[in-house]
Amino acid sequence: MADPRGFLKVRERELPPNRPVEVRLRDWKDVHAHRKDGEPLLGGRLAEQAGRCMDCGIPFCHQGCPLGNLIPEWNDLVRTDQWADAIERLHATNNFPEFTGRVCPAPCETSCVLGINQPAVTIKNIEVSIIDEAFERGLVTPQVPQRLTGSTVAVVGSGPAGLAVAQQLTRAGHTVVVYERDDAIGGLLRYGIPDFKLEKSHIERRLAQMEAEGTRFRTSVDIGRDITWDALRRRFDAVVVATGATVPRELTVPGKELDGVHPAMDFLTPSNKAVAGHPVDGAPHAAGKHVVVIGGGDTGSDCVGTSLRQGAASVTTLAIGKTPPTERPAHQPWPTDPILFEVSSSHEEGGERTFLASTVEFVDDGRGAVRALKVAETEYLADGRRVPKAGTEREIPADLVLVAMGFTGPETEELVTQTGAETTSRGLVRRGEDYASTLPGVFVAGDAGRGQSLIVWAIAEGRAAAAAVDKFLQGSTELPAPVGPRTVALRG
Repeated sequence: MADPRGFLKVRERELPPNRPVEVRLRDWKDVHAHRKDGEPLLGGRLAEQAGRCMDCGIPFCHQGCPLGNLIPEWNDLVRTDQWADAIERLHATNNFPEFTGRVCPAPCETSCVLGINQPAVTIKNIEVSIIDEAFERGLVTPQVPQRLTGSTVAVVGSGPAGLAVAQQLTRAGHTVVVYERDDAIGGLLRYGIPDFKLEKSHIERRLAQMEAEGTRFRTSVDIGRDITWDALRRRFDAVVVATGATVPRELTVPGKELDGVHPAMDFLTPSNKAVAGHPVDGAPHAAGKHVVVIGGGDTGSDCVGTSLRQGAASVTTLAIGKTPPTERPAHQPWPTDPILFEVSSSHEEGGERTFLASTVEFVDDGRGAVRALKVAETEYLADGRRVPKAGTEREIPADLVLVAMGFTGPETEELVTQTGAETTSRGLVRRGEDYASTLPGVFVAGDAGRGQSLIVWAIAEGRAAAAAVDKFLQGSTELPAPVGPRTVALRG
């Protein structure tokens, strides 16, 4: 840290602006304003923001990030305009900073030591600035392995965990094939996250690098149906299950079977396909409808932004719990990741948010479609349960209801039936600390073994699982494995 007083000189936290709401609602492009060619990043003030990093003796941002990103190091490299070194340090722990820098909730920032009494360092924005600048300067190139091991690996699922596994193992010299049941690679990055949060060009340029390195991709192949799991195991020396946690959590109240009530992904996925030029016949659409989104998380926020762009008549978000505080509560002290009231870019664009709202019933219009939601105020019982408060029921008009309450686990029916693989009481694919399943040569990475989690955890587990697979195939490994609450270092 060349300037130990940087955080005292620049006390204001500054981020790039978003495009005006009335402009961005007319398209599906990134909500953030992009700099024009030749313009300095953040008007030349990005270096000042990076200089706010204290280079702490104990950088708690490392613990906040499951990847163990070397945040103080690349902050100072940005401050001193050393972009080649900055991307080298960033890529040393994170395969895909262009994804995490856009859609990760940044637990590193809530762990920032500066955040004790000042606004935290803009770690997430500095991260995405490094990778975007690196691509622009031609600093991101294929890392082709010097030799091939002769071993083959199948990776099932092409979300961030699967892609991280594939890239690490390809660079180790193994022949890696990634299978994706959809028509394009990317998993939820591709068809779960709207373009206004993650434009798909970022996926394409990374896939081009991976293909040049030797990773092979097979789309529209549903393992378990098009190819049995046992057949896949016979064909490859190792298999990695990285299918994600895609089973939606249901809201079991009367009327859940009515037309117009959909899991969030049944709405977001066809919308993303339509934006990509591949519309899906009969997909739910928000145009002219009163939309109710049940769930106040990131997926619910994505439903809000998508509905507004499709021309919804109104959008209402319901959350069963209390309104979160705007400042860190006493029982969630630094450096924990607190639950705070957040206003996403989609919430800025319109719609209403209602807390302490318990859905009691989906109301039938008499023709088998939903016309309203019956909701009641949420009451907290002494045992911690949340129940609808009697006598507070009311109706909210609804032509389209999107249930964004998260996911319960992976789809495991074919895997279990065809191979006898074991699952946990939560329905996850059972695995050990070395990411190995109960089947010889089959490993599990990401949400399929962890449960619904963050993109940064998916990449961390993908890297750790790749090290475990490499050790299984080679007897030892040189691949780095992130160390965290559910990751282990694998050396030997």
